[in-house]
Amino acid sequence: MWALGLGIAAVAVGLAAWPQLGARREAATGFEVVAAYPHDSNAFTQGLAINAGQLYEGTGQYGASTVRRVDLQSGRPDKQRALNQRYFGEGIAILGGLLYQLTWQNGVVVVYDLETFEVERTMQYDGEGWGLTHDGKELIMSDGSATIRFRDPQTFAVTREIAVHAGGAPLPRLNELEYIDGEIWANIWYDDRIARISPANGEVLGFIDLATLYPQNARNSEAVLNGIAYDSAAKRLFVTGKNWPQLYEIRIVRR
Repeated sequence: MWALGLGIAAVAVGLAAWPQLGARREAATGFEVVAAYPHDSNAFTQGLAINAGQLYEGTGQYGASTVRRVDLQSGRPDKQRALNQRYFGEGIAILGGLLYQLTWQNGVVVVYDLETFEVERTMQYDGEGWGLTHDGKELIMSDGSATIRFRDPQTFAVTREIAVHAGGAPLPRLNELEYIDGEIWANIWYDDRIARISPANGEVLGFIDLATLYPQNARNSEAVLNGIAYDSAAKRLFVTGKNWPQLYEIRIVRR
C-alpha cells in the first residue's frame, strides 16, 4: 500500500507539471545573428519600436526614464526626452504620429508628438504597465500577468482582453510586446524566450529561444532580455535587453 501511495503521488505530481513541461517542449525555434550594434549599457530598456526605419526606445528607473530616438549605427540617442521623475517608464508604441509610453505603477500613459517629443496628453489606466504595441488600429498592453488587453488609442479604454496560455497553463510575466505579421510577440520576464501569441485567443503558437544570444553568466540578474522591434517594411527584427551593451539584428530559423 505504501508503494502504491508513492506511485499515485508521483503520477499526481507529473500530471500537475505536464502543462509547464509541454510549454518548455515548444521552445524549438532558433535564430541567427545578422548584425550587432552598439547599445547604451546605461539604458534600462523597457520598450523598443521602429517607425519609418528609425529606432525608438523607452527606458525605465525612477529619475532616469526617457523616450529617445536612437541612431542604430552608434547606439546614441539623437533626440531624447526625460520622463517626470515621479514616473517609472515602461513599454512604448508608435501609432498615428504619436508615441505612447506606459508607466509602471503610476497608472499613467504619456502621449508624445513623435516629431517634437512634446507631451500631447496623458491618460489613466488601472493596474501596472509593462509592455505596449499595436496592430495598426488598437494598442495592445501587458501588465506582467498572463492577460493582454487591447485598448482604444484615443481613450485608452479596454476594448477586449485575452488570456495567454501555453500547454494548457497560463503564461504569466509577459513583458515587452511587438506585433509581427499577425502575431503578438512577448518577452517573458526572467526568461530568455520570446512567446509568439495568437491575438485571437491567447494561444502560444511557439517560442523563440534566445538563451545563447547574450548568456546569463555574462550579465547580472536584472539585465534580462527585454526589447523587440520589427521593421515591417524591411523585414528586419531587432532585440536587446536591459543594460545590454549591444542591440542585435536577428533572423528566425524555423525548425
